[in-house]
Amino acid sequence: MAQVKIVTDSTARLSDEEIAEYGIKVIPLTVMIDNTVYADGETLSAVDFMDRMAEANELPITSQPALGAFTDVYEGFAPDDEIISLHLTRNLSGTVTAAEQAARMVDRDITVVDTTFIDRASAFQVLEAAKLAQSGASKVDILAKIAETQANTKLFVTIAELKNLVAGGRLSKTAGFISSVLNVKLGARVVEGNINVEAKGRGQKAIAKYIDGIIEEVQADAKDVAWIGLSYAGNPESAKELSLKMQEVFPGVKIDVQQTTPVVATHTGVGAYGLSFLEK
Repeated sequence: MAQVKIVTDSTARLSDEEIAEYGIKVIPLTVMIDNTVYADGETLSAVDFMDRMAEANELPITSQPALGAFTDVYEGFAPDDEIISLHLTRNLSGTVTAAEQAARMVDRDITVVDTTFIDRASAFQVLEAAKLAQSGASKVDILAKIAETQANTKLFVTIAELKNLVAGGRLSKTAGFISSVLNVKLGARVVEGNINVEAKGRGQKAIAKYIDGIIEEVQADAKDVAWIGLSYAGNPESAKELSLKMQEVFPGVKIDVQQTTPVVATHTGVGAYGLSFLEK
């Protein structure tokens, strides 16, 4: 009997427990630190990565999975299984494109989905899909749930230091120099896969003000909040404080607080936050 199988990539920041419970197959991106290549989340943990990045001679380099990584996974399923492969936004990585190319090379029923998000905001779609797949739902129904979840997701990012964005070519060197002199912080919203900067300011107070605005916006929405994901890059104590603050505002809502993945942290740098909200 055909089953629907769920595949994603390591940037979705799933826990080991979630992966095991729902039978999700995760394909890792890679990160190279001083000429040594690691599989994101497999041969390098999120916590260890922050120490390695701080000690590295150069900024780590991230790479999407090779086509063979996808074809090996797809071909590992039974011939009559249906596959849904969900990946981070194509505006930040070629991972989705690689998945699409691999799907055309394999004799399987494969649907590739661009989640238009990254980190825990992608995980919302992956987990909703996996829960339905485990219950025996049809591929059509699962894809409908994915679309609904994507529409009900909001993702915000704050950047405390811009040197990684500059070094990675995602921000001009002039802007990076100015930010280092003026201690500029950024607040941004991810919309349809695009990172739209909404706030710039000096010091940590600028970040705190932007986050307060996010909480007020979500609180004012007509929809209730079903789930919150709080990802951080090397700042666990401040992340814990923020999670307690949000728990007071959203009592009863599950808040998943974890270090972000090595690939994501490479580009955000130390002190970043990712705030993902799934609304009902």
